[in-house]
Amino acid sequence: MLKIIDIGIPNALALKISGNLSEADVSEALLEAKKLGEQYEKITIYEEIESFDGLEFSAIIEKFKYLFEVGISNICAAAILTDKEWLKKVVNMEDKLFRGIDMKCFSLDQRKDAIHFLREYAPKNG
Repeated sequence: MLKIIDIGIPNALALKISGNLSEADVSEALLEAKKLGEQYEKITIYEEIESFDGLEFSAIIEKFKYLFEVGISNICAAAILTDKEWLKKVVNMEDKLFRGIDMKCFSLDQRKDAIHFLREYAPKNG
């Protein structure tokens, strides 16, 4: 399940993730990312991952469609909150792979730190 939440940063796509992600979940998040990308030159991603049980194959296809159509050049930073060590390793690998995106991992109890990190990338005029 994926829930879009508000963290008080206008250019942030903030998500709370638990369980299995469906194609509908991913489509909703990508649509929101697209809207933010039309409104702001640069966007940030906040993912609070309480649990992760998997991703439907059709959800992976949706993500690749988005990457092909929109790309990731408008994403400047990502904060991922998780207590899963394997997810932290994935994020560290992605940080090296996607050099144009400042990615940081935080523990679930470091919500304020993660939001503070993303505030550095918020638009200065709003």
